[in-house]
Amino acid sequence: MKNVDLIIHARWVIPVDAKESVLEHHSVVVNDGRIIALVPQEKAKLKYTATDTHQMNEHCIMPGLINNHAHSAMSLLRGLADDLPLMTWLNDHIWPAEKQWVSDGFVEAGSELAIAEMIRGGTTCFNDMYFFPDATARVVDESGIRASLGMVVIEFPSAWANTAEEYLHKGQQLHDHYRHHPRISTAYAPHAPYTVSDNTLESIIMNAEELDLPIHMHIHETADEIAKSIEQYGVRPLERLKNLGLLSPRLIAVHMTQLNEQEIKWCAEAGVHIAHCPESNLKLASGFCPIAELTQQGINVTIGTDGAASNNDLDMFAEMRQAALLAKAVAKDASVIPAHEALEMATINAAKSLGLEDITGSLKVGKAADIIAVDFSSLESQPCYDVVSQLVYATGRDKVSDVWVDGKQLLKEKQLTSLNSEKIIQTTQDWANKIRQADK
Repeated sequence: MKNVDLIIHARWVIPVDAKESVLEHHSVVVNDGRIIALVPQEKAKLKYTATDTHQMNEHCIMPGLINNHAHSAMSLLRGLADDLPLMTWLNDHIWPAEKQWVSDGFVEAGSELAIAEMIRGGTTCFNDMYFFPDATARVVDESGIRASLGMVVIEFPSAWANTAEEYLHKGQQLHDHYRHHPRISTAYAPHAPYTVSDNTLESIIMNAEELDLPIHMHIHETADEIAKSIEQYGVRPLERLKNLGLLSPRLIAVHMTQLNEQEIKWCAEAGVHIAHCPESNLKLASGFCPIAELTQQGINVTIGTDGAASNNDLDMFAEMRQAALLAKAVAKDASVIPAHEALEMATINAAKSLGLEDITGSLKVGKAADIIAVDFSSLESQPCYDVVSQLVYATGRDKVSDVWVDGKQLLKEKQLTSLNSEKIIQTTQDWANKIRQADK
């Protein structure tokens, strides 16, 4: 018998593959952080022994979820300014608060809070966009989660950088420092068409081609954004970006709630990926991303939470459910975005957009062991006729019991193993008290 690091025997294994497989009474076998076998339990027990074995008779084992759009450090601003339209929320509340408080320490504390929440909710990888990404990187490194960190670019000064050139330079430093890290990758993260100039975008396109990196950007989030672009540039934002050469398989376009037929066709032809943030779009009344129409055109749709300041949580199970339900309502068709398609959006589709599909996003021999266990033993999970349907429509993040990334266990029986929950709560409360006092 071969000795390995980890074997998980489970009631169900959902690999997220092209066959939409559901494997019953199967085992996931892991060694050196990689999946080496997906086999029936009896075969696994005859062929392998393990240093760490888990018998999960009432659990579903599946790939970790990938949050494809986050502002992790903004978790410290959760609930600070609610029930407001986007530009009021940004101009009158969020940007002033960021100007006063954002620093290396703020981002480190906010990232710890966010990453702890994401791990507890079954997220094993996230695509971030925020200032001081090097502070977030330190927490990613310590916590064991996987992340694509945005090299943020915006035309106005912040505590992180003063000019577009300085943002680009600091982003390059981040990329160079972590380019060989096993769990940290980078992406260019220009904030939005209305905050980044043509010249800067042209530089980003050139650099992204040279470094072979994704570009992650808010686009067509609100009707106001469209109107102001027409006033300033004479065209809608997506047409301006198309003319600059930004539409390509590198682009992850976030939100995309304001789309016409021509723009959908451009995205399909260019291979653009879309990060759909249903709960944030609902809360800010930004509009509806027509994901059923996008997927019918062959566009790769993924799911993100946005930041906890506008959501107000980082719950990818809730986002999956909202994505599927909203798609049906918008399309007026109950059959669109079935459960397995919603699950793909939260896993393998996101991995593809980040260029990580050979590493994560599904359970496959040779891939990293980024795995979560979902407990189906409680009464809320009964009865179970279709395990994937149950995951998307009836399962909450509270049912996640265990999480592994690269084969390392980050959540064990609902307890964090790499981060200190009590310390994170105390630090968060200290920051909240400072922000609350200054806001009076």
